[in-house]
Amino acid sequence: MSSPSSDSKPTVRPRCPNFSSGPCAKRPGWSLAALPTESLGRSHRSKLGKGRIKKVIDDTKALLELPADYRVGLMAGSDTGAFEAAMWSLLGPRPVDVFAWESFSKGWVTDITKQLKLPNTRSFVAPYGELPDLTQADFTHDVVFTWNGTTSGVCVPNGDWIPDTREGLTLCDATSGVLGMPIPWAKCDVITYSWQKCLGGEGAHGILILSPRAVERLESYKPTWPMPKLFRMTKEGKVVEGIFAGETINTPSLLCVEDVLDAMAWAQSVGGQKGTIARTRANFAAVEAWVKRTPWIDFLARDPASRSPTSVCLKIVDPAFLDLSSEDQLGFCKKLVARIEAEGAGYDFNGYRDAPAGLRIWCGATAEASDIAALTAWIDWSYAEGASTLRKAA
Repeated sequence: MSSPSSDSKPTVRPRCPNFSSGPCAKRPGWSLAALPTESLGRSHRSKLGKGRIKKVIDDTKALLELPADYRVGLMAGSDTGAFEAAMWSLLGPRPVDVFAWESFSKGWVTDITKQLKLPNTRSFVAPYGELPDLTQADFTHDVVFTWNGTTSGVCVPNGDWIPDTREGLTLCDATSGVLGMPIPWAKCDVITYSWQKCLGGEGAHGILILSPRAVERLESYKPTWPMPKLFRMTKEGKVVEGIFAGETINTPSLLCVEDVLDAMAWAQSVGGQKGTIARTRANFAAVEAWVKRTPWIDFLARDPASRSPTSVCLKIVDPAFLDLSSEDQLGFCKKLVARIEAEGAGYDFNGYRDAPAGLRIWCGATAEASDIAALTAWIDWSYAEGASTLRKAA
């Protein structure tokens, strides 16, 4: 292992030093003053408020280029709330195959097996950095998976493993994949995500997208368990169409509504879904180039085909670092990030708390490749600053 690449402090700071994987950086040029304020302080049930929420739904359909017969609704509780609502409302009539490879998808395994207690469940769980064998999916079952593991940096490479004709439903948590990588919507019967990821929107609100097959399940199946109010999408055996026309189950923040409308307008201005994916790939390329020239860092995802271009998770491979205890590894990474944060050169890019010690850099569309390149120079500097402690420990 060669010595760290840079002992001198960089002089260029990222224009936007926010690299959190949620909430993520706001779109370039964002300003609170640019948001309309007419809806603020108004009821979400007023003509104005409902109209703004309906515009979110319409703009979402247009931006994502969803199939015309897919429904879009706004749910409470961010992506988590939207996905929980889907699982509690839809799962039960068929066996379930659930795939997990990081903390949030492992949470879905827990919910299905220990909360819903569905007896005919098969769980396919892979460690951080790896993807389960997706070919084991039985599509006569309902299949539950994430498109991108936000805390592991491992994503589904494509939708080829999902048949166009299937008996069960596919439930996809796509929160850090939407607008960052291509997703074949017709392969998914349920898609959920939150504004706080690739749109740089505010937290607390989730988007739920349902195919006609998912709606048919809602209307033909009644779960045996009590249904929390926030999850109730049917009444007297029929889907509550108002949810998909701007009538929310609970009160949303209209400030957040205005913010995400601004974010979607920006996304359209850079080329829509194709444009945001291209920006994401360019941002990922900045990290990829740094990893290639830096001997002490590598991707946590082992297979290049399943490396996430949005939540880019990295591991330190310096033998001296690997000789440390897990607790000391976490402490080293925390100090590495803290030195850069103290310089105002990069915030919130430590690895997820349940993941192996490392770094996680958000490379979604609202970030800039030049800012990411600047951050990597600061990481080189901070690593060099802390390398002496590694040598002493070794």
